[in-house]
Amino acid sequence: MRSASFLYGLIDTIVERGRSLLEGAPDGKIDLETLQELSRTLVAGHGEFSGSLLAQQIIKGYTALDDTAKLVFFQFLASEFMPDQTRLEASAKSYLDDPSPDHLAQLAQSVEGPRQEFFRRLNLTANGARAMVAMRLDLLKNLKSHPELRAVDNDLVHLFGSWFNRGFLVLRRIDWSTSAQTLEKIIKYEAVHEISDWDDLKRRLDPVDRRCFAFFHPALMDDPLIFVEVALSQDIPASIQELLSEDTPEKPQAPSTAVFYSISNCQKGLKGISFGNLLIKQVATDLANEIPSLRNFVTLSPLPGFSAWLKGICKSENFGALTPDEIERIRSLDNVNWAADDDRRADLQEPLMHLATRYLLSAKSASNRALDPVERFHLDNGARLERINWLGDLSQPGIERSYGLMVNYLYDLASVEANHEAYINEGVVVASNQVTKLLRGKPVAEEHPPAPKQIAG
Repeated sequence: MRSASFLYGLIDTIVERGRSLLEGAPDGKIDLETLQELSRTLVAGHGEFSGSLLAQQIIKGYTALDDTAKLVFFQFLASEFMPDQTRLEASAKSYLDDPSPDHLAQLAQSVEGPRQEFFRRLNLTANGARAMVAMRLDLLKNLKSHPELRAVDNDLVHLFGSWFNRGFLVLRRIDWSTSAQTLEKIIKYEAVHEISDWDDLKRRLDPVDRRCFAFFHPALMDDPLIFVEVALSQDIPASIQELLSEDTPEKPQAPSTAVFYSISNCQKGLKGISFGNLLIKQVATDLANEIPSLRNFVTLSPLPGFSAWLKGICKSENFGALTPDEIERIRSLDNVNWAADDDRRADLQEPLMHLATRYLLSAKSASNRALDPVERFHLDNGARLERINWLGDLSQPGIERSYGLMVNYLYDLASVEANHEAYINEGVVVASNQVTKLLRGKPVAEEHPPAPKQIAG
């Protein structure tokens, strides 16, 4: 009885302490100064129960801030929760004098600093992980203009890499019987080929030749992290119009090809935490076990950086092997109606296919990686650049970003490791003969323009 009374008294004391910090807050709102004090108290405290209460208040208070106040809060985290310099220097000296496991552990704790502990304690609440993913999205909007916040972002990325690793992810198939809440998220998050309505979604999920898979995390419940849409077919498709038409077969005859035609990252606050490579490999393995007739695993992907790259080529006059007539045709591509004109389409096909091949084979970032973000993703996973498809996407976004071109990347399971090593170690873009023969003359020297804006695919 005595111990129970003591426990109740302790809980009352903790709750009262939290309330005292919030006194005077109008309408229950927490001002920036109080939010900072709550954050200091959270880091300094030791009790899990009191920490959970404080974390809830901090998340609530942060969410209510406007953009300007959020920036000030991030600057507070960047400046105040740095590692203790004196302790860090002492730990480093101790480790250099005696590189024992104990000294190494002390050094690691000193380097980590209080900011990571702050985020860990925010995660004590049921919605802590979700709130921090949203918080990082706010942070990313400020990074370019405030590089001093990079340390805060590095801490979040470090923690997210542990909290959202493969061991915690659950792969689920999405079909027409999936909860309406999740299906609404699929419509909302589709980043490559817009889902126009529920009927459009049903055509992508319900037929026997369609599949959709998503990774989920227990902390985000029915909110997917990433999902991939798959079509089962006899051939490697050349256009998205073909795949998304309403005339899909009722029952394919032993499909030989699985086509990954849309990969969408759902949580922008988890940018930089890679899920796509895990998803493709897991889905390919599951599909191969389910459907023994499958032999080919390919994508039908956009070239989201091609338009920006080609505009740079026009400015630099670096047209390479194009004829004067072809150069003039390329310069006229600002008119988005060209794809509806049969004559112009015929005139543009050969020079555009050559330029797209040059872009995919030679346009590199400063780190010697493929400039195109979608290409970079698939080459990094060991895929081969298999085919470039003329007018594979006639939608307005497809014309604007890729001039209607689409790419098939082939995942040959016997070669993915060798392809990956060649790309990572030497920057080699492994491509089929069908692609390389589109390039006129000698290969163009590697080019290093600015990286394009990223898009899923």
